[in-house]
Amino acid sequence: MNQDKQTRQTKKTTIYDLAELAGTSASAVSAVLNGNWKKRRISSQLADRITRLAEEQGYALNMQASLLRREKSKIIGMIVPKYDNRYFGSIVETFETMARERGLFPIITCTRRDPELEIEAARTMLSYQVEWLVATGATDPDRISDICAASGVRSLNLDLPGSRAPSVISDNFAGARELTRRVLTNCERKLGRVEPLLFVGGRGGDHNTSERVRGFRAAHAEMGLEVSENHILTCGYAPEKAEIALEALAEKEGSLTPGMFVNSTISLEGVMRWIKRSRHYDARPPVVGCFDWDPFVALLGDDIEMVRQDVPSMLNAVFDIIDQGTSKQPLIEIPPLFMGRG
Repeated sequence: MNQDKQTRQTKKTTIYDLAELAGTSASAVSAVLNGNWKKRRISSQLADRITRLAEEQGYALNMQASLLRREKSKIIGMIVPKYDNRYFGSIVETFETMARERGLFPIITCTRRDPELEIEAARTMLSYQVEWLVATGATDPDRISDICAASGVRSLNLDLPGSRAPSVISDNFAGARELTRRVLTNCERKLGRVEPLLFVGGRGGDHNTSERVRGFRAAHAEMGLEVSENHILTCGYAPEKAEIALEALAEKEGSLTPGMFVNSTISLEGVMRWIKRSRHYDARPPVVGCFDWDPFVALLGDDIEMVRQDVPSMLNAVFDIIDQGTSKQPLIEIPPLFMGRG
């Protein structure tokens, strides 16, 4: 490695360096990194360029110095992927209540599981000088953490974990293993036999889904059952995707197993729609477990074992971190609650 390159790597990047790289003034760089760029009427394109350069150069504001230079905003931000089920709705409601109890003003926006919308939302919230940003179910939580760190703002992850900020999630492995055990037990009790279950819904690349699949397999292994790879239908969360996946499997295999592990109430909507439309289970309804919770499921008339993610405990852990300003644990896993009626 030559000496010039070593010097560049060891030299601490300043706002003047960033200003030169961005082709702008040091005051404009400072405004962007402190979240004041909208007040200065700096374009979003320039703000984006400065933020990216700060990330690339490993530049981060000193937190204590940053807080001394500006009055605290008392604003706390949250991004959520969806509003379309009780889980995320409960997170939003509980978050708002707990934030206001602490004298904080919550700002919440839905990013539709779109990585670009997540980044746009994070940068916009930083422009409003949020003191913390909670990334809920983000597709790339580490990218959001980097953006926050470059502006001297603290962040944490909820529902899906990241590696660059504290994360609070459900214990997906243990919850899925216990739910699978219960569904298999219900199959034996109601049908007099046990067969491997279908796993329906979720995205295989997500941490939560992969952990639930791992728990699903572990419970089967404990009972000496082998799960076919063809029966792990990680087809996404949309109801129509669950319908398509079940239809394709039924066409291929003919008769489907009498038990299912469904990965959310969103997927369950598609499962129930397909069951009714296809009449595949007219002789006997399937035994179902769902890693999610909704009281209206009771109106379906059939016993369905359900897992309810413990949102109050998860958000208590989130605000413990915020109240203390840090966390000694990079990952906090909260046991889910079981709502079985079988």
